[in-house]
Amino acid sequence: MLEPSRPIGVILMSFGTPATVDDVPDYLTRVRGGRPFPPAFVEEFKGRFRMIGGSPLLKITLAQAKALQELLNAAATPGERYSVVVGMRHAPPMIDEAMAHLAAVDRITDVVGIIMAPQQTPGVMAGYYAAAEAAKPVLGPQGRLWIAKAWHTVPVFLDGLSRRVREALDRLPAAERAAIPVVMSAHSLPKSVVALEPAYTRMLHDTAAAVASRVGLPKERWRFSYQSAGQSTEEWLKPDLKEVLPQIAKEGRKSVLIAPIQFLADHLEILYDVDIAARRDAEAVGLKLHRIEALNTAPELITALAEVVRRERSELR
Repeated sequence: MLEPSRPIGVILMSFGTPATVDDVPDYLTRVRGGRPFPPAFVEEFKGRFRMIGGSPLLKITLAQAKALQELLNAAATPGERYSVVVGMRHAPPMIDEAMAHLAAVDRITDVVGIIMAPQQTPGVMAGYYAAAEAAKPVLGPQGRLWIAKAWHTVPVFLDGLSRRVREALDRLPAAERAAIPVVMSAHSLPKSVVALEPAYTRMLHDTAAAVASRVGLPKERWRFSYQSAGQSTEEWLKPDLKEVLPQIAKEGRKSVLIAPIQFLADHLEILYDVDIAARRDAEAVGLKLHRIEALNTAPELITALAEVVRRERSELR
């Protein structure tokens, strides 16, 4: 049971990003579990990284952590104290570094880890669980660690996504706004990864449907797709955005709005995969591509994260 008087550490756990283009090879090797990627792929990745001017993921996640810490402490009861840090799986600051900071600098022994993907299952996100558990010993013999469960149904999170969709629609001319199809997208995974945990894909579809309902989109105005499939021989989840865009064009549409519902911050999968690669694919079939803004430090997201922390505390008391 978490004690109200004990300080609580929170780690926002994200995939990670290279700090500079020179860090790309080491980053990719970590992603692949120590096995280097072919040189041609490394150079291609460097090219993508340069095209977006470097990934802002770490900077944004640090800003999210700062905002969350301020919100939690502003509403804390007497004796409560929160320290929020960032831990990445594949790039500094690593998850073990974040845990060590909480233990050594903040003298914290109770830690809540939040995976920065609202839709999640233990198997699909096993790497985060393993990294956090491996780092736990630095908390000492009395140390306690909890990984927050999926939080895709937190209402204020859905409110934030819905606001982003409405804002994107409002920026369009009235005629285009009334007819533009909306594609809710999420990161693709190999089918083998999610085969044993079908709840993961249900969470993605549930999020998409909830956002569409809040925005007031009729069923014929929106659809779901995966994006950012890896370059491997494995079969990845479908439908893929590369397939959906030509279908929309064949329906006689002239534009499309992409709404990533899983990504919480601007990073390569948004700034390159959507803004550059998907836009290129859309233009090739005569579509003008629009995208909603990422949540980044939107107040709804920070409030949702605070609710997740409080939920974990209340369930463990």
